[in-house]
Amino acid sequence: MSDSKDEILGRVRNALKNVPENEHPEDVSVSRAYLQEGSLTGQKLVSLFARRTGEYKAKVRRIKKEELKSTISVACREQEVKRLVIPPGFPPEWLPDSVEPVHDKPEEPLTHQELDESDGVITTCALAIAQTGSIILDAGEGQGRRALTLLPDYHLCIVREDQVVELVPEAFVHFDQQIKEEGSPMTFISGPSATSDIELNRVEGVHGPRRLEVFIVGS
Repeated sequence: MSDSKDEILGRVRNALKNVPENEHPEDVSVSRAYLQEGSLTGQKLVSLFARRTGEYKAKVRRIKKEELKSTISVACREQEVKRLVIPPGFPPEWLPDSVEPVHDKPEEPLTHQELDESDGVITTCALAIAQTGSIILDAGEGQGRRALTLLPDYHLCIVREDQVVELVPEAFVHFDQQIKEEGSPMTFISGPSATSDIELNRVEGVHGPRRLEVFIVGS
């Protein structure tokens, strides 16, 4: 391991040997020739996000806001979810009577064991990317701390249509100032947690929920 580390550092030093000592990273302009802003809008944009998210084996439903409570109830019944972790700031009026809410409170956070023993978690999101079918969480209202979406086996995420952007660069621009000022932790989710072993056998639920369900909510 030490020999490998020395080799890597040696290559880095070799690549930087011609850089003047008084040069700083901000002195060199970086070409931004790649596409930075998408052209899709409206239902075409939302439909692309729904399709790409579904390609990652997430279950996607497009619903109206007034259908949220009843559809959450249906989803929990289908997934056999009875005890649902609720992050701070999640709208209580969306929760059906059929589930037992397990509230994660800043002053009294749930333990890892309690999260693991729950049936699932429900959250909102900060933004979504149509190009990659990704959902972004920034630990804001209704999203909670990162552990909430890593330990439970099932994650139900609510995405509003107006939160969908087309391209990854648009998402980075959206959060640029927030990250600089607040240093908020950002979590990118693209489908349920999964990895492949050396024989390319897919294994789900390795470092997060095995089941991801996404509700795309229109006005």
